[in-house]
Amino acid sequence: METKDILLRDLDDDGILRLTLNDSRRRNALSEAMLGELGSVFAEAATDPSVRVIILATNGPAFCAGHDLKEMTAGRADPDRGKAYFTKVMTMCSGVMQAIVNCPKPVIAEVAGIAAAAGCQLVASCDLAVASETAQFNTPGVHIGLFCSTPMVALSRNVSNKHAMEMLLTGDMTSARRAEEIGLVNRTVTPENLQETTLEMARKIASKSIMTLAAGKRAFYAQREMTLSEAYEYTSGVMVENMLARDAEEGIGAFIEKRSPQWRDS
Repeated sequence: METKDILLRDLDDDGILRLTLNDSRRRNALSEAMLGELGSVFAEAATDPSVRVIILATNGPAFCAGHDLKEMTAGRADPDRGKAYFTKVMTMCSGVMQAIVNCPKPVIAEVAGIAAAAGCQLVASCDLAVASETAQFNTPGVHIGLFCSTPMVALSRNVSNKHAMEMLLTGDMTSARRAEEIGLVNRTVTPENLQETTLEMARKIASKSIMTLAAGKRAFYAQREMTLSEAYEYTSGVMVENMLARDAEEGIGAFIEKRSPQWRDS
């Protein structure tokens, strides 16, 4: 296992890369250093053929407290009152969230503890999420005069407008069960079963063709920004190209012949 102080990395034999935010002293805040580490590892994982699925987990009582407000406040000492620094951090954070969405490998959030503000954004940016029954979610910016505008982007793409606005306007905590009901997480399990449930989901996905997963994930996020006719035209083209791939030929052949497919990931 390769470790860095605030981000742990562990790649198993199934191609499942487990990333663990390990800065519990700062409640796994998305500090400038943490954002830098996450940006680098997602860039590497995107092109690493040994990585098939990514699990994003954390150590400590909080999943992620959002931005490091002490670090952000220190930026106010700059001559421009922090404008350049705030812009830099927000750009880094937005880049990490987009890197997760654009990563060809499926990303699963394993949520234990509180996911607040940009931490909630982090969960919402992942393709899938499994939460402990004790997990909680909120976008509390309104409590401190700072609307959670960037978390809103990911949140509003996961849950309905009314549910997103309720979280954003009140800043109230949302329980894991409620998060499952509104679509922020896929399922809620006991704390004891959290890691195994997430790993089971990851193993199931990792057993598929990596080419198929990448094509499907890319198409999913692309088509939802299109009109209905544009989406069908686009995804029809994706299906044609997918049908011509070796793994589709192998998978369909294996299904007809009632055997397990042998993926080439191409």
